Order: sequence, then structure tokens, then C-alpha cells
Amino acid sequence: MTISADMIDMRRDRRPWLRRLADASEPYLYSAPSLILIIAVMLVPLTLGVSYAFRDIQLLNPFSGGFIGLEHFRELAGDAAFYGALRNTLWWTGASVVLQFVFGLILALLLDKPFPGRAIAQALVFLPWAVPSFLAGLNWAWLFNPVIGPIPHWLFALGLMQAPGNILSDPNYAMWGPIVANVWWGIPFFAITLLAALQAIPRDLYEAASIDGAGWFQRFRSITLPFLAPTIAITVLLRTVWISNFADLIVVMTNGGPADRTQIVASYIFTTAFKRLDFGYASAIALVLLALLLAYSMLIILLRQTLLNKD
Repeated sequence: MTISADMIDMRRDRRPWLRRLADASEPYLYSAPSLILIIAVMLVPLTLGVSYAFRDIQLLNPFSGGFIGLEHFRELAGDAAFYGALRNTLWWTGASVVLQFVFGLILALLLDKPFPGRAIAQALVFLPWAVPSFLAGLNWAWLFNPVIGPIPHWLFALGLMQAPGNILSDPNYAMWGPIVANVWWGIPFFAITLLAALQAIPRDLYEAASIDGAGWFQRFRSITLPFLAPTIAITVLLRTVWISNFADLIVVMTNGGPADRTQIVASYIFTTAFKRLDFGYASAIALVLLALLLAYSMLIILLRQTLLNKD
């Protein structure tokens, strides 16, 4: 069998086209496994979760599973426990983010200055971030224990308590236990990101301001804060979204008690789904939380864009 000249010419004409196609598709082929994994791990559960919010999914009810429309959301509108969890979430998230930011900024400012042993100090500051949240919750629950924990006895010695009591079982102060643990655990995130942003500020600006007679506070207000503002906006956004969904410390330390005084929306979702086994109602709560966090994220992103435009 002989190959004609026309067939050879056709093959020669096809080679550049095939090569261009291979070169163009190469990046997509390399990223395909990651994209498939993301779809399998994130998009599929998200789609199922959204669909569950409109269906009656109760594991203890063999006749459940049908489409019920907005029934879960009507029930949620009159759920006093949900509104209580939402208030607790605002308090839990707001206090945690503010305290983490303040202490993280202070540590970043201190670590930005050269001093002997700074590398060791940085390692110690960043150490809490490496501790698993479950283990951190157990350690702090032990520290707040009135029998073997030191914190109640320290507060009693300082005159802040009438007797070494169990703070985690006191409805008035129980939320402070997980908040303190969360602040300790989350400070390194702010310290790391703000320290990186501080080191990116040109030192010439500080030298020029010092020559002009600007004091420390004036330099901080006029140079440091404007340069840090975009980083602060994005870190506050990330930590707010994370902490709003972060129920590990609360589940370990208080399990939402006493009397739901530490029950946040994330732990309420966990309780509804895995203790009451009502996945449909839990998905509806999660969908509402997702909508609230998306709205908040859009506001922070617009604020950050405004800060960048000012610069």
C-alpha cells in the first residue's frame, strides 16, 4: 500500500493544528485533577446542602425526603433558639475579632522592631496557631476548671470573684471562656499578616517623617495605618467569616450551654444535624448563615476597594 502525496500533505497540514491544540489545552489538563477535586469536595456538598434546605430530610423519619419548599424557612422565622444563637454569634464573633486584631497588631508592631531573640519571640507568638483547635479547647477547659484549673483561683486572688467558681457554667460569663481561648488561638493570624504588611512599608517614609518632627503616634496614624488599612480589611473579613463558622472551641468547652448562652449559629447547625438528625432544617439554617456572610463580605470588599482607591 502506497501513501499518496496528497495524504502526506494533509498530515503535514494537521500537525501544526494538533500541536497548537495540545499547547493550548496543556494548562487545563494539568489543572484538571485539582478542578475535579474541588468540584467533588466543595461544589457537590454545597449543591446537596442547598437542596436539603428545601426538603424534609430527617434520619429518624423513614417517610421523610420529600420536597417541602420554604417550610423550613417559615419555621426558622419563628425559631427563638435561632435568634438567640444569632445574637450569641454576633457577640462571639465581634469580641473575638476585635481582641485578636488589637493584640495581633500590638505583637506585629513589637516584632517589627529588631531586638535580641526576635526569632525566638516570633516562634512563640506563632505557636498557638499550630495547636489543633480541639486540643486548644480541652486545654482551656482545664484552665477554667474550678478544681484543677488556675484561672478561677487567680481571679479570686485578684478579688474579681467571690469564690473560685466554674466560669463556663455561669450564664453571665460562660461566653468569655471560649472567647479567651479563641483570642489566644487566633492572635497569630493577625500577627503574621500585619507583620508582613508592616515590613513592606518603605522605611524612607518614617525617616522623612522623623526629620519633619513627627512623633510616634503621628507616624503611626499618617503612615502605618493607611498602609495597613487594605490588609486590615481583608484579614478582618477572613477572620469574621472563619469565626462565624467556627464552633470547635464552643462544642468542646461548653457544648452550647449553660441554657444555650454560648450556642452560636454554627453549633446550632451541628446540634440540629448530628444530634437531632434533622439535616433539612440544619441546611436551611446554614443557607441563611451563608447569605448573611456573603452580604457582610461584599460590604468589606467594597470598603477595601474604597481604601485602595484613596491611595
